Amino acid sequence: MLTIYVTRDFDQMSQVAARLAEERIKACLARKPECVLGLATGNSPTGMYKHLAKAFNGKRIDARRVRSFNLDEYVGLPGEHAQQRALNCNSYGYFMIAELFALLQDTFLETSVPYGVLVEQARLVKELAEHPDQYDMQGANRGKAVVINARATGYLREVKENILDAYQRKIETAGGIDLQIIGVGGRGHAAFHESGIPFAGNSMLLVKLDDNTIENAIRDGHFTSREESPQYAVSMGAELIYKAGTVLLLANGARKTAPVTEALLGAVHCDVPISYGQQYAAEDGEMLYVLDEAAAADLLRARDILRAKGYALVDLRAEAYDKVEHICFARDPKTNRLA
Repeated sequence: MLTIYVTRDFDQMSQVAARLAEERIKACLARKPECVLGLATGNSPTGMYKHLAKAFNGKRIDARRVRSFNLDEYVGLPGEHAQQRALNCNSYGYFMIAELFALLQDTFLETSVPYGVLVEQARLVKELAEHPDQYDMQGANRGKAVVINARATGYLREVKENILDAYQRKIETAGGIDLQIIGVGGRGHAAFHESGIPFAGNSMLLVKLDDNTIENAIRDGHFTSREESPQYAVSMGAELIYKAGTVLLLANGARKTAPVTEALLGAVHCDVPISYGQQYAAEDGEMLYVLDEAAAADLLRARDILRAKGYALVDLRAEAYDKVEHICFARDPKTNRLA
């Protein structure tokens, strides 16, 4: 099943996405003791996270029965050691604390972020240069998956077993992800599964980042230069992302119009990694798109094509909603806890 919800703007997109997420978390907790969330970073989900925090703090959902796994994390953030890198304001662990975890009165059972900060980028680059026989570079464009082979030794073997394989095993041990939140990159990438990286066999990725991804991070103000910006990342790949029970994709703004349109109207192809959602829906996954009007502009002109493909387009632009900026978090003076 694939459903596209079209909203007026970022605020309504955030509220609709939060409502859909809350419904699915409740349904999940009604049938089993824990719900496992997959979480994304970036601008798109920030408003939704504030609405979800309100739902958790209002006891509409029990945060104590939720476990979360983030999609990705940088390799090569500034810092002398892993702890400094994890606390860097551009780490995705830091982002999740600022945008969701610190807003919760009750903490999740457990929160996990891929172990990118444990990788020493300088050492990684040195080992890759010295052992070209221990890995393959996969990808049709500048963003490449560094696929470490089973014969690898030393540091590359440690990265494969303790960083990549270990994170995937942890997700599997938790029973898999029930609800996966994702955004979309400017070239249609999901997390750091960059455009052109093959789908098959790339569940957990070590990625040499695309120049476009690095440039976007600089343009968005996260890093001041290419030299400061990380060159690698650890990420779930599309095959792992789309194993979730439900995938909820948020996209807003004109920069997302082209990749979202191609992902839904074009063929399933690794040049647009989020196009995997079509295959996922065809195999009975629940694929939900929540778009603002700008991101959905071309789809609104292609309703007949979407209908012929069996995709539902739900236009919510006339629906009333509460603006995200009205959501605020105050501390109870007696308990010093967020209200």
